[in-house]
Amino acid sequence: MIERIGIVGGGQMGAGIAEVAAKAGTHVLVREINAELVEMSLTRITASLDKAVDRGKLESADREAALGRLDYTTDLADMADRQLVIEAVTEDEGLKTEIFRALDEAIEDPDAILASNTSSIPITRLAAVTSRPEHVVGMHFFNPVPVMALMELVTTVRSDPAVEARAEAYATDVLGKTVIRAKDRGGFVVNMLLVPYLLGAVRMYEAGIATAEDIDTGMKLGANHPMGPLTLCDFIGLDTMKLVADVLFDEYKEPLYASPPLLTRMVEAGLLGRKTGEGFYTYT
Repeated sequence: MIERIGIVGGGQMGAGIAEVAAKAGTHVLVREINAELVEMSLTRITASLDKAVDRGKLESADREAALGRLDYTTDLADMADRQLVIEAVTEDEGLKTEIFRALDEAIEDPDAILASNTSSIPITRLAAVTSRPEHVVGMHFFNPVPVMALMELVTTVRSDPAVEARAEAYATDVLGKTVIRAKDRGGFVVNMLLVPYLLGAVRMYEAGIATAEDIDTGMKLGANHPMGPLTLCDFIGLDTMKLVADVLFDEYKEPLYASPPLLTRMVEAGLLGRKTGEGFYTYT
């Protein structure tokens, strides 16, 4: 049974995974690169737990118990005793590769699972820098993790079926997620289908075919989507959108995965969506 997990990266996704795991009874060690980011991550998780208490979805005692299962570190070496480590840093293949190489050296348990929360980067490339590629899988959660029910389990040609089964069992039986399996291809299931749709909406707006509001309203009311594509781009972060698009274009060499010029210019201008207060829409 997996009782101790590590999360590398305490941002939006890492904090969400850490919160869900701590509430489920797992001891969680989150690694961030400095004390300031540790404080930001802990504040994010605490605020989310407080909101759950305020809404009657979590008892105060359970909030305290979850926080008691949560620890932070700035040293990857502290992951030595973890049974599962999930990397949840930005979509940068070089950075992720560096982390997997370091984790491979740090973790003492030969049966420990190394997982990536990447939304697009092939898992095989990350597994290849370790001495235990059969213990490496993708565990792709969706934002916001405490709310979204899905996790994509990504398996490679080297993955051990027993490791895959342990990762799936932890996600379903402990975290309460619904798991779908995907082979190791860029974008997996959801983003391989979703990203061309979102980039198509950016191209439509860029071409002046319709306003951002009308594009979003059309897909919400015409296709029954809970959120319009340009609103969703802003929610994901336009920098993340471009990184994912670049990875998928590199994987498939198909124009539908190429970042539209407008998206590239907006990222260069620092208009990244909700996180900066301005993207396709303005946020206060």
